[in-house]
Amino acid sequence: MYTYEDLHVLQSQSLKMQGWIRKQTFSPELEKTLRRFSSWEVSELIFQVNQSTFRGRLAADPSLPAGEVEEDGRQRWFSLEEINELRRRMKINRKTLLPRRPAGKRAIRAAIANFKGGAGKSTVALHFAHAAALDGYRVLCVDFDPQATLSHSMGLSDVSEDHTVWGIMARDLIRETDRMNAMPSGAASGASVPQRRLPASVRDMGLEELRVSDFIQNTSWPTIDLIPSCANAAFVEFASAQYRHLNPDWSFFAAVARYLDAIPDDSYDMIIFDCPPAIGYQSMNAVFAADVLYIPSGPGYWEYDSTTSFIGQLSEALEDLNAGFRDVAFPAGNHGRPKAFLDVRFLLTRFEPGNDLHRAMYDAFGKVFGERLAEHPIELTRAVEQSGRFLSSVYEIDYRNMTRETWRRARATFDRAYGEFRDNLIAAWDDMEDKA
Repeated sequence: MYTYEDLHVLQSQSLKMQGWIRKQTFSPELEKTLRRFSSWEVSELIFQVNQSTFRGRLAADPSLPAGEVEEDGRQRWFSLEEINELRRRMKINRKTLLPRRPAGKRAIRAAIANFKGGAGKSTVALHFAHAAALDGYRVLCVDFDPQATLSHSMGLSDVSEDHTVWGIMARDLIRETDRMNAMPSGAASGASVPQRRLPASVRDMGLEELRVSDFIQNTSWPTIDLIPSCANAAFVEFASAQYRHLNPDWSFFAAVARYLDAIPDDSYDMIIFDCPPAIGYQSMNAVFAADVLYIPSGPGYWEYDSTTSFIGQLSEALEDLNAGFRDVAFPAGNHGRPKAFLDVRFLLTRFEPGNDLHRAMYDAFGKVFGERLAEHPIELTRAVEQSGRFLSSVYEIDYRNMTRETWRRARATFDRAYGEFRDNLIAAWDDMEDKA
């Protein structure tokens, strides 16, 4: 017989092993660090200019960051901070190297969501965030998944549940309840507005005093921040159900959107959500806050079946929320209207071009979803598998650790998928309304 006490012992043993794995995976200080990037990567893969042109610009202006030369080679290696300094100061053919960002608008938000575990949600979120950072964008990732794969891959594992999405939702409950209680006590009909009371167990947590910045943590990437998750945050589904009974008028599904609206518009360019493999309080907060919905799926029939179920249940859940949209304190940009996405896309992952079944499933997805299906699936390569084992993205792996062709093929598949993702986001960004 196994009780909760036995499970607690097993978890403790696993946490010890987790610490050992981190030590082997990251630096001796148990901190993930970002490698430098070679002049070849910077010129051809990041700036997409000829190497000789790049070297010529560096030689012509000694004030530009020159990177570092390793003892065993002639190639220069640049930090991401130096790459961004070069991006700000260099022009190629009189064109800026800065990424495109619509003026006067907040960061665009993309949710990576699906039912199916193993569909590649965390892998897609991690690689798109890293690719966007190399593209010059400032990125905020939000880990909604209690499995915390994205958080661990970003180098964060010692996280308090108070500083996760659960903390954001509990903080929102307290603040929204106080706002409702502060409303005029008399309505036009003469009926009094009921006072909503929260127990000390909720108020004594002190979450309402936390600032917006208290939930955001730095990562090893200087232009990527993260709102992390942790295994203890798994109880958010149970806690949220209780919270709804404490204040039935609380619009729980808009908690994270209200929080994100409080972040200054110029703090980030892209906000990427990694969602749990279920429709619940956390995932509904993610999809409600998102401008764009990206749905990754494996290339098999069961993944197709699961994706079909996901969009059906998501549709029903949003329909239920739409039915109760009256008298709700909505985040900026919604104004009491039913939830609508600026774009919805389906992305095939773990795709093998030489596999007849995979090609047939790609055609089937295309027949059903049409232009909603991303043109560039993420291919399964040995380097992609290796990156997952080491809690890193392909962009973080030094290409000298394998053959350059193997590494470049893996990077190319994510570059293509990210480029399409970025272009879709920019198109949606242009259509996004300014804040009211």
